[in-house]
Amino acid sequence: MWGASTAPMSVNTLDLAQSPWVLTTVMDTPSASAIPGSARAVLGAGIPANVPGVVHTDLLAASLIPDPYLERNESAQTWVGDQTWRYTTHFELSASDPALDDDHADLVCDGLDTVATLTLNGEVVAHTANQHRGYRFAVQRLLREGDNELVIEFAPALAAARATESEIGALPHVEKYPFNMIRKMACNFGWDWGPALITAGIWKSIRIESWNIARIASASVLATTTPSADGWGGVLDLTLDLEGQLRFAAVTVRVEGHDLRAEAGMIAEETTSYRLDLQRVQPWWPHSMGDQPLYDVEIVLHNDVAILDTIHRRVGFRSVTLDTTPDPAGGGARFVISINGVEMFARGANWIPDDCFPSRITPERYRERLDQTREANIDFLRIWGGGIFEADAFFDACDELGIAVWQDMLLACAAYPEQDPISTEIEAEVRDNVVRLSPHPSLVVWNGCNENLWGFDSWGWIDELQGRAWGAGYYYDLFPRIIAELDPSRPYWYGSPGSGQRAIHANNDNFGTVHVWDVWNAEDYTHYLQYSPRFVAEFGFQGPATWATWNHVVAPEERFAESATMAAHEKAQDGLAKLARGLREHLPAPAAGPEGFDDWLYLTQLNQARAVRFGIEWWRSMRGRCMGTVVWQINDCWPVSSWAALDLGVDAEGNAVARRKPLWYALRSAYADRLVTIQPNGHGWEAVLVNDGTTDWIPTVHAELRSLNGTIERSLVQAIAVAPRSSARVSLDDLGASLQPDPARVLVASAEGAERCVRLLAEDKEAQLPDAQFTTELVPGRYPTVMVTAHSFVRSLCVFADRIDELSWADQQMVDLFPGETASFELVGCRTTPTDDQLAAPVVRAVNDRTGRMGGTV
Repeated sequence: MWGASTAPMSVNTLDLAQSPWVLTTVMDTPSASAIPGSARAVLGAGIPANVPGVVHTDLLAASLIPDPYLERNESAQTWVGDQTWRYTTHFELSASDPALDDDHADLVCDGLDTVATLTLNGEVVAHTANQHRGYRFAVQRLLREGDNELVIEFAPALAAARATESEIGALPHVEKYPFNMIRKMACNFGWDWGPALITAGIWKSIRIESWNIARIASASVLATTTPSADGWGGVLDLTLDLEGQLRFAAVTVRVEGHDLRAEAGMIAEETTSYRLDLQRVQPWWPHSMGDQPLYDVEIVLHNDVAILDTIHRRVGFRSVTLDTTPDPAGGGARFVISINGVEMFARGANWIPDDCFPSRITPERYRERLDQTREANIDFLRIWGGGIFEADAFFDACDELGIAVWQDMLLACAAYPEQDPISTEIEAEVRDNVVRLSPHPSLVVWNGCNENLWGFDSWGWIDELQGRAWGAGYYYDLFPRIIAELDPSRPYWYGSPGSGQRAIHANNDNFGTVHVWDVWNAEDYTHYLQYSPRFVAEFGFQGPATWATWNHVVAPEERFAESATMAAHEKAQDGLAKLARGLREHLPAPAAGPEGFDDWLYLTQLNQARAVRFGIEWWRSMRGRCMGTVVWQINDCWPVSSWAALDLGVDAEGNAVARRKPLWYALRSAYADRLVTIQPNGHGWEAVLVNDGTTDWIPTVHAELRSLNGTIERSLVQAIAVAPRSSARVSLDDLGASLQPDPARVLVASAEGAERCVRLLAEDKEAQLPDAQFTTELVPGRYPTVMVTAHSFVRSLCVFADRIDELSWADQQMVDLFPGETASFELVGCRTTPTDDQLAAPVVRAVNDRTGRMGGTV
């Protein structure tokens, strides 16, 4: 198990994840009485444990609990989070093993969830209480030749949080449990899209590292660009914390990649800082702005005779600024992120943990999910503050794919204590993760919190707090000081929503970032027109998961919107009623009960997609004032009706699968580099062309007023030029359409290089939509393709490929067709040939298909 470097005297590693671990329950606690009888004897004796992992995944592997993601199993598993759990392993050491033979040996724990006591060979090593940081403990004096026993006991996290709350006093928070009283993933206690599955376990790697003389304790690596006459220069700023005997020691740094090789040396000191100036580097960009060249950095600590320690990092050179310049006329300020001096409209989404049990997320799964994200034309992700500081594998993928990342500090929707035992841990975790993530070029913004500034301003906290500290000291003092010290290469923002000024309300359209949640919670999505923000960091609309996901999760007799099982997988307050209200103004209401389930899925998913696209296109049309939209949310952590564009289900073998909801396709369209959208301008309509590409766009705009039978009543043609990262407007006044509803007509605008825009002049339920008349044809190929030819106007045509093959998805959705037009739907990943019956509803759907399950007819 020892992995020694070929270089003499370098750090040696004993990977304890490769040792056999046993998981047991501590039975002499009051909560142990809740353990089901069938599991009690087994857990007393112990079951195999996977490390990294958590208790729930071990119980699943031992068949001691049913899958909490299925049916209503979540509610029967609260006992798991209430127990005290003990992980035990044994490992052998010989006298010549590095752990005994080297000068030093440390127990290194990258992640312990959460309240842990570590005992090695009968002696307590440490107590920990923070899921979000790593730990290192000197243990050589406790190690011995022969058998060694390591025990890690986890106390129940909820009990620990309640004990802290009792000790220091309650502070306001959302949701049921006091997640603000423990440094643990907040959504682990339940959220309005996630279950309450309170975990415990060794959730990241664990090992013994042994070393001689000295080692590199931490390395901050910051890579930035500087413009030069012949391209780009690069600056590599290193700050190393070194431990041990540094007399006669030195540090050598090497940078290599893309025809660049550079090396520098320096004398080793306890804190060693060095700036390396480089010529002609290739800059890193978000994928919408350029390429993603990456460089390898090697840092070697050595003396005259031996290499003592070596670390490797991968960097991309780029510079990030955040422009918050006040408006010349006052009354507001910009909020614009620039990469390498170029302003970026952030086409974004929020990211939550991709599983309730993050230890299950492999690098391959991160890459798959982020590939799906980029394919939706998303170039910006905000890591939400109720989750985790994501793994390096996440950031590695973002570095490679060109997805810029905004990282919240992990304080969300609550007031937080500014005293111990919480404050010391918050500072430690922030320092730990700022340094760990510093090399990644994709990380572009640090943010202080999620909705806590808003909570203080608007959620009644002031009266409840009665002058007590609530976290402001973190957001306005501690965090900016840490960022200035450890990572001055990235901007810091105080919180989202946040105006940037304590005297101005946190959620103010004219300053900073806003969260728009009256839409969904109370208002129709057309209310987005009332907002003209600078940067929208959260907004969204719910829709259910895909049919194939529900097919695995919900028993057939429970597959209807109002069932108890579907209710268990809808965590939003009054979520089902809000879905129905959201439909009411736009689309026909589906029937209640099982007979209406297929219609309910289609219509609510379609409405979700339209709602979010409506907001994005409106805000992109005001590019310049608004410079970012970050939809809530791209991914899910379990099967649920939620705001996500990608659900989370399983395939027939139990592997995690993220299926594309119609919202994913809407994001791909609304976030395209070149967008044509039809928007109101106060007196009529205009076509807005948005060019977020890197080259000039010089199209000819074709706009038409059509009847719903396809007849063109009026038209206009206009040539236009749209520079990169700008927008242009074409008045549609000559088409004669007013802002008053017109149930018989539709506006159409198109331009080369962009998707056609079709805008009905009345809501679908009020429009004089004809019965959908269309024919289908199956064309074989690598994957089957469904060709649909319209013989009438066909509204929002979808092909739900997951109903044919659970792993298949159509390459486009929500297509409007006029008579005589044909659309093709490639069924990507489909492993079977669709039957004639499958080329009809509920696979092929349109809003104006009134022939039910038989689909459209000629």
